[in-house]
Amino acid sequence: MTTTLPPVPHPPDPPDPEPGKEPEAAGEQPPPRPAWSVPGAGALRETGKLFALALSVARLSFKRPFQLREFVEQFWFIASVTILPAALVSIPFGAVIALQVGSLTQQFGAQSFTGGASVLAVIQQASPLIVALLISGAGGSAICADLGSRKIREELDAMEVMGVSPVQRLVVPRVLATMGVAVLLNGLVSVVGTLGGYFFNVILQGGTPGAYLASFSALAQLPDLYISEIKALIFGFIAGIVAAYRGLNPRGGPKGVGDAVNQSVVITFLLLFFVNTVLTSIYLQVVPPKGG
Repeated sequence: MTTTLPPVPHPPDPPDPEPGKEPEAAGEQPPPRPAWSVPGAGALRETGKLFALALSVARLSFKRPFQLREFVEQFWFIASVTILPAALVSIPFGAVIALQVGSLTQQFGAQSFTGGASVLAVIQQASPLIVALLISGAGGSAICADLGSRKIREELDAMEVMGVSPVQRLVVPRVLATMGVAVLLNGLVSVVGTLGGYFFNVILQGGTPGAYLASFSALAQLPDLYISEIKALIFGFIAGIVAAYRGLNPRGGPKGVGDAVNQSVVITFLLLFFVNTVLTSIYLQVVPPKGG
């Protein structure tokens, strides 16, 4: 009697490779990750695009035709939403600096230098930062929201199809407007903050007007005003560029526009404090103190 053995099953054939893809050899290492998947590459790419936009704005600022009407409208809008808040914020800011500096100088027995120290702190540090923060929070957020809404409505794409540069037509006037308002508003904040510090030092701390003014003239010098205006100009440029960049690159429709506004304000704040540290360090190394 003959016994029939069952057939031996064969292992399944390996799947066919995808078209255009070579089969991997045994023990072969996986290919390296592409550059866009490396951690931190996205942040570097965004930073590069931000610098590219800043260079484009600087180059197109001197290219005709200049959008004068758009510049005047944006200048007036940014000034109208920042003048009153800047004046109101600078008064308590100058008062706090004067009170703190006055208290410290009394402990060291150098109350006669209160005026000069407080005024220099207001002009060199407080005034440009106040101006930049207000412009970024009020004017920059409006710029970002305006450009972002135009982007999601595809108005900017339509401008490019018609051969009109959105950067030259919309971004350049807004950035120049933020810079101009920052420079002019910095003078207003410096004057109001100095007057606030003078009032609180003389009235509340019992200082004398003559000592306040004498210490200011003994310590202050003209480059202190120059560095204040330079800081305001650079801070205004940074606020305008960051707001325009985030407005031109929103994500996710209307919700992405709101997120872009918040991101523009936060990024501007971080850049302002970093750039302020660098500029202050360079100024203290280049310009010697008065009488030094």
